Amino acid sequence: MLVYTGCKNDFLSDIRSNTLVDKIIEKYNKFFGGSGKSQIRSWEESLLRMGAVLSDTAIPENCGIAIEYNIPTTSKRIDFMISGKNNNKNNIIIIELKQWETCNEVEGKDGIVETNVGRALREVAHPSYQAWSYANLIKNFNQTVEDENIGLYPCAFLHNYDITPDDPINSEEYKEYINEAPMFGKKDFDKLDNFIKRYITEGDNQEGLYKIENGKIKPSKMLQDCFTSILKGNKEFYMIDDQKVIFEDAIRLGIDTLSNSTKNVMIVKVDLVQESQFLQLICFINL
Repeated sequence: MLVYTGCKNDFLSDIRSNTLVDKIIEKYNKFFGGSGKSQIRSWEESLLRMGAVLSDTAIPENCGIAIEYNIPTTSKRIDFMISGKNNNKNNIIIIELKQWETCNEVEGKDGIVETNVGRALREVAHPSYQAWSYANLIKNFNQTVEDENIGLYPCAFLHNYDITPDDPINSEEYKEYINEAPMFGKKDFDKLDNFIKRYITEGDNQEGLYKIENGKIKPSKMLQDCFTSILKGNKEFYMIDDQKVIFEDAIRLGIDTLSNSTKNVMIVKVDLVQESQFLQLICFINL
């Protein structure tokens, strides 16, 4: 489900008329039951920044714009998507928007950083990991994306963050995900602009967004096949947000247990929803 859709010219017109956030709030409240003040402030600030990026006339006026796309089978939403074409191929830019200003590196936990969220310092997924994992979720569950070879290109836009080469968020341990989903900071508007233009040279009048929104959902993967593939070293399940944080906590606990010779049991309840079927796995990790 998409909370807001339109072409680029509609999006910029709604910003100029100061009606964009009101339209988002109306539909968001209808589907999700209400939006908090912090969420509204985030839209007000982040979407103005995206308006500045998209003001480049080289970005087609009729490319598609989507805000708050609810990823099927999850409760997670993609902040911002841009659809268009390059050499007549449908492409989608996935943008994770962050208002962060600083963060700390978290050693020993893959793809995890520490930053202020909800007025407290918390461990969360690295923005590049988050954008990358969302793109992979769509690839895994949307049959149309695979059948029509729709290109998905994730990135993160931290518009308040002065990202320097030696900043913790740029640490070497995150490079794998940054390479898959580049980050752009407060001084990187032109770089984000160029990233968009690399994959979108023609408008599509929201065709790509329609295909994402109405794409055929893939059948559930057979658990046995997935485990076989995992044993061969392939990634089958892409953990998102809190799932990733909890998983890395479990790995860290296992390492600590090995070092101090104590014995612990950690019970993790994982909910996987595929094709509207609710599958609960109770994983007992005996450490």
